[in-house]
Amino acid sequence: MTTGSIPDTSAPSEFRAYASGRQYELRRGDALAVITELAAGLRLYSRAGVQLTETYGDAEISPGAAGITLAPWANRVEDGVWYLDGKKQQLDITEMSRNNASHGLLRNAAYSLVDESQYSVTLEATVFPQHGYPFLVRHRVQYLLAEDLGLVVRQTLANDSKAPAPFVLGAHPYLRLGDTDLDELQLTVSADTRLVADERLIPRSAEPVSGDTDLRAGRRVGNLDIDVALTDIRFDGGVARHTLTAPDGRGVSLWQDETCGYVHVFVTTDFPGRARAVAIEPMTGPANAFNSGDGLRWLSPGDSFTMAWGIDATVGHAG
Repeated sequence: MTTGSIPDTSAPSEFRAYASGRQYELRRGDALAVITELAAGLRLYSRAGVQLTETYGDAEISPGAAGITLAPWANRVEDGVWYLDGKKQQLDITEMSRNNASHGLLRNAAYSLVDESQYSVTLEATVFPQHGYPFLVRHRVQYLLAEDLGLVVRQTLANDSKAPAPFVLGAHPYLRLGDTDLDELQLTVSADTRLVADERLIPRSAEPVSGDTDLRAGRRVGNLDIDVALTDIRFDGGVARHTLTAPDGRGVSLWQDETCGYVHVFVTTDFPGRARAVAIEPMTGPANAFNSGDGLRWLSPGDSFTMAWGIDATVGHAG
């Protein structure tokens, strides 16, 4: 398989090797989703043969964190340092170039199968107490092909510790619209505020969206060079949608529920095999929430918390 093509899962799994572990294939009508054992990642979502997310080869792990789920924090913790009851906590540095702890503790973890049916799969992984995060929590991820809602994803964190545990949940999908030139698509995000980050992508302040970060009326992707967290999202009926729209009216949307008060938008020219790629990342909190407290939640012992997001599309008959 070449990067960017739909994975070939026709051969029996015992005869195929995947760097991202076991592959879970869901089909409903014209919809196809491929979920990975590694990081409970979304490797592919398509409708009517139209690829709606970026993908990658069998021998590769997700480039640019494509499709992975994020727990117990999303994005970054500055210097990997935060404080618990006045005591310094030091997380492993996983983004060496910026000296940050990035994308949580399960990016390289295998998720175990909890439940599987024709239209859904549920996977789970445990974060054990460790330096920098002395809590026992479980991250459960359900992918569902819903009849009317497209792909629905529910991420649940459960606290098995004896003390409250801090967390931020998120996901890292990249959207596309088949082979349509991304540069020609319009990106619309209904968010009123941007977080102003420093050169290490750590938020330092907030201000109203403007210029390239004002996506409320839609902006052409080819004109954008952004890596920004947005908040004060406009929800309608408990859901917000962020959409890539083609000139012919076709489109793909990522939606998130009101538990996700932030969305990170990343337009990059560094995605393998693609001239440009667009990540739209639903998050319950922004980068460095363990220090700023913005969007940070604390989960009581024995409690759980669920965020929901998904992808739907209007694809017509074009590819």
